[in-house]
Amino acid sequence: MKKQGLTTQIVHADRHFGAEHGALRKPIHTSVQYGFDRTEDLIGVFQGTVKNAFNYARTGTPTTAALESKITQLEKGVGSISFASGMGAIAAVFFTLLRAGDHLVASRYVFAGTNSLFGTMNDLGIAVSTVDTCSVANVEGALRRTTRMVFLETIANPGTEVPDLEAIGTLCRNRDLLLVIDNTITSPALFLPRKVGAGLSINSLSKTIGGHGAALGGVVTDTGEFNWQTYPNISVVYRRGDPRQWGLQQMRKKALRDMGASLSSEAAHQIGIGAETLALRVRQASATALTIAQYLEAHPAIKEVKYPWLETHPQHQIAKRNFTQGSWLLSFELRDLSAMIPVLNRLRVAIRATGMGDSRTLVIPVAPSIYWEAGPEMRAQMNIADGLVRMSVGLEEEQDLIADLEQALRT
Repeated sequence: MKKQGLTTQIVHADRHFGAEHGALRKPIHTSVQYGFDRTEDLIGVFQGTVKNAFNYARTGTPTTAALESKITQLEKGVGSISFASGMGAIAAVFFTLLRAGDHLVASRYVFAGTNSLFGTMNDLGIAVSTVDTCSVANVEGALRRTTRMVFLETIANPGTEVPDLEAIGTLCRNRDLLLVIDNTITSPALFLPRKVGAGLSINSLSKTIGGHGAALGGVVTDTGEFNWQTYPNISVVYRRGDPRQWGLQQMRKKALRDMGASLSSEAAHQIGIGAETLALRVRQASATALTIAQYLEAHPAIKEVKYPWLETHPQHQIAKRNFTQGSWLLSFELRDLSAMIPVLNRLRVAIRATGMGDSRTLVIPVAPSIYWEAGPEMRAQMNIADGLVRMSVGLEEEQDLIADLEQALRT
């Protein structure tokens, strides 16, 4: 049979993976404890010799396992671990795979929560260097003898900078460094981090994959591209079985068992349903976002528009080589800073809201809100102007969003 498309695979995933009683979707399993007929099997679950069984809901349930299988399929990886949020997934990678004395090279253009986490890591003895990853030379120049990992976002939130993905992937392969890519903005519908050699792909399930702003969640997927046998921070106890699973084994034990950032079965079920329409939603939202970006770029009240699919974007060619569309995220800056709040207050379709990656279009003034705590110096390093507005484009008809912007921008 001809290889099936992404949507066909995902909408039929549960029944192919084995849903009980002929159900088309995996049911919600709420049990916290799990029983066994044989004591030997109970022991085996803890020692890892019994597979496809569950020992406590903190480390996973049949419902979260079904979602993890879907994400692994989407990312074309070897396994996934779900978490209570995207930040839970990011923190799990850093705090289970890095140790005091290690060094991380990361993009300086990252989500505000991730940037804050870097400060915590430095306090705990994990050195973090943030650089402009739009050029591989900056990454290479920041490497140290103690560097273990490089961290990127595919499209930076909120400035839409795109890292030099292929070149950084080649650098990490040549230096035997673990490349970790936050794929949240693009999602597997637009980009597969494994194609540039990333060993781990992270998605905030609350956003593109879940898609409806209805459930928090995060996930880490091992792409199979990194050789864990060479990674010094895998503990001896986890160097058993398939080496491709060593990183996931350590993260599941250390992050879920020890730290408890567990995804609930209810949220996993909701996100799994949202994932079924991933490709359809991303296709429409990306097309609408491009139309809006082109409209704003031509508007006399707008100083600058940031969107990777615009030919004027500094990393447009990198985006075109790697992504199939430009995603739902764009940002813009008004010429008159004093007009920013009045313009946003006049919007009637787009919602002034805190998040992004929703089915509804959301806008937020970036500097005085999510990046206020970073301070002016840090915002300047991250190219976040005082008047920058982030727009997360939803599923509304593009003519309605254009009309809304038109009336809001009218002076």
